[in-house]
Amino acid sequence: MSITVELSEEQAKRLDERARALGVDARELAKAAVADLLSRPADDFDRAAKFVLAKNQELYRRLS
Repeated sequence: MSITVELSEEQAKRLDERARALGVDARELAKAAVADLLSRPADDFDRAAKFVLAKNQELYRRLS
């Protein structure tokens, strides 16, 4: 799939600078940033998991 993203001049400049500093192409850096974002769990799931773990901490301690 191909997606076009419009960046402001400042954003494009910062992306180019960061890519240059890392020694990669700006397009590859943007692609890696999207992949990283999509690989993270959703915030709602993370909050719910932390709540359940904290709520049941004593039960988990007894079971181990």
